[in-house]
Amino acid sequence: MTDPAGALRAGRRACPSCGAVMQVGDFEHRAEGRVEVDLCLDCRALWFDAFESAQLAPRGVIELFRVVQAGRDRPAHPLASALHCPACRDVLVLTHDIQHTTRFTYYRCGADHGRFTPFVQFLREKEFVRSLSPAEIAHLAATVRQVRCTSCGAAIDLANDPACRYCGAPIAILDADAVDRALERLEAAESRRREPAPPDPLLDAFARRRARPPLPNDVPYPGTDSGALDTIVDLVGGAFDFIDLGDSS
Repeated sequence: MTDPAGALRAGRRACPSCGAVMQVGDFEHRAEGRVEVDLCLDCRALWFDAFESAQLAPRGVIELFRVVQAGRDRPAHPLASALHCPACRDVLVLTHDIQHTTRFTYYRCGADHGRFTPFVQFLREKEFVRSLSPAEIAHLAATVRQVRCTSCGAAIDLANDPACRYCGAPIAILDADAVDRALERLEAAESRRREPAPPDPLLDAFARRRARPPLPNDVPYPGTDSGALDTIVDLVGGAFDFIDLGDSS
């Protein structure tokens, strides 16, 4: 099998943490083309330009997950105490966010150049990682005394701490069921994205409306060429002609 990390190439941006030049990968865009994402495999983190994470197609998320998975055994550098935007060099701000019911964090540029997201937080954002329930934590504590926080790397004493006492992150796990569910959801979303859009009866009605000759009450709005009425469609007012709300009596 081809190593997903082997598809990366040398980039130009400096890692916000260690300062080394990051690598770049191209991942499928939600609309068309590819999203260019910068990665620091040593710091195990991603740099997304503004809105790039949301622009990833489901297939793109899976592609990026494969890269993260391929580097799972690589020794990781601890993140620096101050992280700097690769575009403007301003200090990045720790930001808390939520996707559905999953909380995750990243480091955001105040000038909106982008955000620096540790691999584990990307996995949380895309719901590959889930938080453990109190019952699961109690069961785990019977055999394991400490676990490492997936957010900051600190040790968590399972007998006394229901969450990380340093950063407040919940105890989380990357388990097979969570990964399977995330992959199934993304594959289904990718299939729906590739299906041709079903015909819209309202748009079809508008097309038929445009095909008929102008009627006497077709009065142009100010600034409208009366000879171009057949090429102008009112998507709000004109839609009332095609919507039936039923008899309210």
